[in-house]
Amino acid sequence: MLPLLLLFLLSLTAEVRADTCSDLRATTDIDVSAPITLSYTAEQTQYWSASCSALKPSCIIFPTSAAEVSSILQVLNTNNEPFAIKSGGHSPNNYYASVSGGPLISTQKLDHARLNSTTGILDFGPGNRLDGLAQKLQGTGWTFVGGRIGNTGTGGLSYMSAQYGWSASSVIEYELVLPNGTIVYPSSTNHPDLFKVLKGGGNNFGVVTNYKTRTYRQGSVYGGNLLFLRTPETDTKILQAVRDFTEYNTDDKAAVIVTAERAQVNLVDSWILFLFYDGPTPPPGTFTNFTSIGPIANTARTRTYADLMTFSNWVVLKGFQVQIGTETIPNPPKEHSAEIFAELHTHWRNISTSSLLVPGIVASIAYQPFPKRIAAAARARSPDLIDADPDVDKLIIEMNYAFLNPADYGLMEQKMVDTYSGYRNKTLRWQTEGKLPGNVDLPVFMNYGFYRQDYFGRLKPSNRALARLVAEEVDPDGLFRGRTGGWKP
Repeated sequence: MLPLLLLFLLSLTAEVRADTCSDLRATTDIDVSAPITLSYTAEQTQYWSASCSALKPSCIIFPTSAAEVSSILQVLNTNNEPFAIKSGGHSPNNYYASVSGGPLISTQKLDHARLNSTTGILDFGPGNRLDGLAQKLQGTGWTFVGGRIGNTGTGGLSYMSAQYGWSASSVIEYELVLPNGTIVYPSSTNHPDLFKVLKGGGNNFGVVTNYKTRTYRQGSVYGGNLLFLRTPETDTKILQAVRDFTEYNTDDKAAVIVTAERAQVNLVDSWILFLFYDGPTPPPGTFTNFTSIGPIANTARTRTYADLMTFSNWVVLKGFQVQIGTETIPNPPKEHSAEIFAELHTHWRNISTSSLLVPGIVASIAYQPFPKRIAAAARARSPDLIDADPDVDKLIIEMNYAFLNPADYGLMEQKMVDTYSGYRNKTLRWQTEGKLPGNVDLPVFMNYGFYRQDYFGRLKPSNRALARLVAEEVDPDGLFRGRTGGWKP
């Protein structure tokens, strides 16, 4: 009896100690890196926020195929460990693409890019970053609709969104590993509900291992930055210019991002504008309402798209704690724009001023045109959960706080909440007063959302309900809904 009892007790101990990392090492050839390895250490540095790098996974797993991802998820279904999926590492929200005490699945080795040079159909993996994928397409005459900073992952709002919608709008088919390990291929005709919720539904449905997407003809582009020293007069002119550009620009090849930047103790207080034109030279007058304000520096020039994506990486602040939040507002009508922008921007300056003694602080805010043509282009190509209203011009506002000391995270978290809450409350007030259009959907742009924002609550109720329904269907045991971070429908 004693040997049998001993074996039984040993089996219980083995079951308690069983974990995804050791199980995969014992049963597969999948690359599983331990904390002491160089590959683990290097991958942990590939986050935009040092707060995510500070979270230590029990191991980092590097699958190379959908079949390997399937094996990983099947093992995860045998335990109750927390885990995370990481592609570009752009989200600064802790536990969204990072984890402590459980395995991290990195898509780094799913970095394939296969272009059909005749049709322009591109298959690529989530391990690509924008700059790397742009470089792989360099010289082919085709471009993909990606984001706008090279060091990010491959999705989001694009300089080309007025032409083609969101990055996800051009996806034809996904290769997706469901929570139970089954591999499926959602498209407009195959699992159409799943196809829709993958566009704006977050990490609730499985792991995407391939995007089959349309690309578009492109040659040289025009792009770079304008730098302005900040004055109250410059504030007024630039904010008016971005409002007018959002409403009046009719050239869908032109795009701008308008950012105000401040650094510790006012060592920096400036405006930095990003200009883009999908062609070698913008037509005369395209950006005149910005250039006429008098920049002190202008780096915009004709270049390749790959070069522009790489050039944009100066915005990445390595080693900083980073917090990002957002709000969406209707583009103010001309008669109320001066009042509205003055109050909005003063709100941001007041809060950012109160943070200027925080060590290493860099505060920025970006006013990003979201003209109704972007929503129309997205709807014309493929349904998505955001389902933006195509009848009203909007602005997506991105708020960033970067700082050095992890001990300041709580302080800066409250400042972030105060910042985006102020924008939201003012918007609702102006809608009530008739100064901004009412009855307009104003979703939270997921890529910029702070973890305390109610992403799914700001979607149309029918779209939130669809996301919840599909999540329950594909993940009935709650593998993703209960053991990963991120917004849940």
